[in-house]
Amino acid sequence: MGKKRSREDGKEAPPGDADAGADKMDRDSSDEAGHRSQAADFDMVDVEFEWFNFDPETDFHGVKSLLRQLLDVDANLFNMSALADLVLSQPTIGSTVKVNGKATDPYAMLTVLNTFEHREKEPMKDMLKYLVDKAQTNDSLSAIPRLINGGNHVGLVLSERLINVPPEIGPPMYSMLMDEVEAAVEDKEPYEFTHYLVLSKTYREVESTLDVEDRKRKKAKETSSIYYFHPEDEVLHKHAVAHGSFRYTREEEAVADSKRAFQEMGVKTFGHMILMEASKLEGAVEAINAYLSPPQ
Repeated sequence: MGKKRSREDGKEAPPGDADAGADKMDRDSSDEAGHRSQAADFDMVDVEFEWFNFDPETDFHGVKSLLRQLLDVDANLFNMSALADLVLSQPTIGSTVKVNGKATDPYAMLTVLNTFEHREKEPMKDMLKYLVDKAQTNDSLSAIPRLINGGNHVGLVLSERLINVPPEIGPPMYSMLMDEVEAAVEDKEPYEFTHYLVLSKTYREVESTLDVEDRKRKKAKETSSIYYFHPEDEVLHKHAVAHGSFRYTREEEAVADSKRAFQEMGVKTFGHMILMEASKLEGAVEAINAYLSPPQ
């Protein structure tokens, strides 16, 4: 793995509670520790990931693309450029993960925004209305509107990565985010949250409708099983006050067949929210590290 600079130039970001995989981030780049990913019938590929602070000069398009992927079909409800700019306006909080140096597009990102601090800015105002409206469609998420409308300082966590990026990059990102928020609070910056609200997504497999003649144009049937794009979400559930999924506003525009990947079943995506008390973050990060960090 590569290194990420901290809030002060010239220093490396602390790995926090991450285990072997993240600990190696403190070492020289010559001490290479690439993650390996493998798909059936494909060769092993060594990839060295590098962690960076957000950079408005190089990351706008990459961050905008990842945010659009996170919001799925509902991305068009928002000014995505403005949302990307808001993320990039706080370069010392959160991380991007890249492969070929700082000037390339990120493969993954993680950040947190203060919902109260930015409440009057267009992208946050639109996002808060959206989250409140969606939370009201699921009784499991009923605590979220009360917190947001009550003027609480809630940290909105935005995390996304390309579909083929291994989940092992998650633990270092969360560890660094926790350390950066702690440092920001010490510097009297507005990151002292009462809760964290993680915006994520889930999916269900549905019967494909590609072969319409054979299937007589039968409407795709949803299965009951829920799957997670981000495996760490299941860990966060154990530390959460509330969690639940919601339907996208523009879900009819989604085409499950287009998301098939060498399988017979299509995919139907849903939005997902996880609400966690700020005091639970440290334990949650430790659990994510234990669950996802690569073996030594």
